[in-house]
Amino acid sequence: MTVAVPAQGASQQRHDKYERLLATARSIPKLKVAVVHPCDAASIGAVIEAVGLGLIEPILVGPKSKIVAAADSLGKDISTMRIVDAPHSHAAAEEAVNLVKSGDAEALMKGSLHTDELMGAVVRREGGLRTARRISHCFVMDVPDHENALIITDAAVNIAPTLEDKIHIVQNAIDLAHALRVDTVRVAILSAMETVNPKVPSTIEAAALCKMAERGQITGGILDGPLALDNAIDLGAAKIKKIQSPVAGQANVLVVPDLEAGNMLAKSLTFLADADAAGIVLGARVPIILTSRADSTITRLASCAVASLVADVQRKQLMMPEV
Repeated sequence: MTVAVPAQGASQQRHDKYERLLATARSIPKLKVAVVHPCDAASIGAVIEAVGLGLIEPILVGPKSKIVAAADSLGKDISTMRIVDAPHSHAAAEEAVNLVKSGDAEALMKGSLHTDELMGAVVRREGGLRTARRISHCFVMDVPDHENALIITDAAVNIAPTLEDKIHIVQNAIDLAHALRVDTVRVAILSAMETVNPKVPSTIEAAALCKMAERGQITGGILDGPLALDNAIDLGAAKIKKIQSPVAGQANVLVVPDLEAGNMLAKSLTFLADADAAGIVLGARVPIILTSRADSTITRLASCAVASLVADVQRKQLMMPEV
C-alpha cells in the first residue's frame, strides 16, 4: 500500500525506503502501543493514521476529555479506541509505563508532552523500564538519492557519551538494523578525520570500538573508524583517501561523537537534503516512539513501523525456548 504524503513545497518527495519499511511492518502483528498524552491534533492524528494503515493497536493514555477534543478537532471518531484516563501528562507517563509492565503494551509513543517527562518515567530506578543496556536514540533517515536508509545515533539522548556508553549505543543501533531486516550492518564510527589522532579523543574511541568488535564485545555488525562523514557514505571519497574497508563508502549506521554532532548532522540532512527522520529510543524494555510536532505524516508512520519491527523481534525472543 502506498501512503499518500501531502506535497511540501514545489515538488513531492518520494519515500521509497519508508514505503518498504511500512509494507514490512504491515505484514506482522499490530503493535500494541501506549500513546502518552495524545492531547493535540498532531499526536492524535498520527495515531489515527497508523491505525488506518493497520500498524498499531493503541491505548490512549491521558485526560479523556482532552484526547476526545483533539480527535473532534480533526473530525475523527475514536470511540473504538481504548482510553486510559489520567489527569495530566506526568500521570499519563506513569500509567503508560505500568501498561508495559503489565503486558498490555509492547511499546510507548510520545504524544503532546515533553520528552524529558516521558523519559523520566521510563528511566526511574524504581518501577521504570531500565535494562542492563544504556538507553539511546536512533534516527532512521530516508535521504533522497541515497540508496539505503541511514541509522544515525545518538542525536537525542546521550549528550557526551563515554566509551562505555558508546558500546551500548553501537550495539543498540546494530540490533535495530537487524530488526529492520538489514542483511549486512556496516557501522561507521564518525570523527573529523579517518586517522587516529591522540589530540582528537573521538578517533581513539573509534579505534577502541573497532577492536572491541574484533574481540566479540560488540556483535552483529562490521565496524570501522574513525571515518569522516564523506568517506563513510561515499565510495568515491573513500577511494580518493585510499581507504580499503568493507564499511567505508557504504555505511548504513553512523555513530557520531556526541549529541551536538548528531543533532547537527540529522538536521542538516533534514533541512538541506529534504531527508525525513523517523525516531526511536532503544535500550529500555520496549521501544519508545519519539515524534515531534514538526514531523511529517510519513515520518510519524515510519517511526511506528520501526518500533513495530523492533517489538516483533522482542516478541519472537520471548517465545524462544530456553537452552
